[in-house]
Amino acid sequence: METKNNNKLGWLFASPYLIYGFVFFLGPLIWSLYLAFTNWDLIAPNYDFVGFSNFIKAFKNPAVQSSFWVTYKFMMVFVPLVTAASLAVAMIVQGLPKLKSVFLIGFFLPYLSSGVVSSLIVKGLLSYNSPVNAFLRDNFGIKINWLGTPFTALMIVALIIAWKFAGYYALILTSGLESIDKEVYEAAAIDGVSRRQRFWTITLPLLYPAIYTTLILSFGVTFGIFTEVYQLTGGGPNYATNTWQMEIYNQAFKNLQAGYASAIAIIAAIVTFISIFVIKKLLEMWGKRNGWV
Repeated sequence: METKNNNKLGWLFASPYLIYGFVFFLGPLIWSLYLAFTNWDLIAPNYDFVGFSNFIKAFKNPAVQSSFWVTYKFMMVFVPLVTAASLAVAMIVQGLPKLKSVFLIGFFLPYLSSGVVSSLIVKGLLSYNSPVNAFLRDNFGIKINWLGTPFTALMIVALIIAWKFAGYYALILTSGLESIDKEVYEAAAIDGVSRRQRFWTITLPLLYPAIYTTLILSFGVTFGIFTEVYQLTGGGPNYATNTWQMEIYNQAFKNLQAGYASAIAIIAAIVTFISIFVIKKLLEMWGKRNGWV
């Protein structure tokens, strides 16, 4: 009898999360799966079943193909950048004699900032008449169209997102650094191991659980980039920053092709799942070599 009461109490406490998951995740997912096989335009009360035509159209669409490659371009820039930045912050804070928490909070604050606000600030700083561009033109004769060139536009978006997430990942890495036994470093120092060697042979291998977590999180972020792209470039120039999320938004709310957008969203979800699965296996192989898996 007591077990049944405990089960009921457990379900009661879990019910808010279960209801939230159904309303905002499972329900929309089922609806999206259904819409992917229709031609609904967000307006008409009636819509027709079109089979796999939306998926076939998506595979042939240059914009969808571009969003696939753009995601991996962001990944190649963002992941190394945010990993290096967060690791540097964590090691700097770890070496401080005191007030570590204060510095960590300071680095964490960008994560709490609005992506819309930070994007608008950057857009203002990089506009043609901004103080930055005026200084470069007047003193060095340099004229850069920061958001109008494919390479610079992609780099700027990646930098903004890296700035936002570096402090958050640094918290995780700092916790990992705190868990490493200091006696290991002391023994290595006695044996004459240099600081650089200690970093590569002790710190990184023993920091594997924290690095694994931050890498999986950062890879996941690249598949959901939207706000910064929407505010700064709109997916341009020439689809250079046209991410999955941006393409789904354009098809659903600009072109009013909700069924087609749902098909793209399902393809994006499958690509994301497969990519994260492969990345996870590769990271576990690295961990296995260091005795973690």
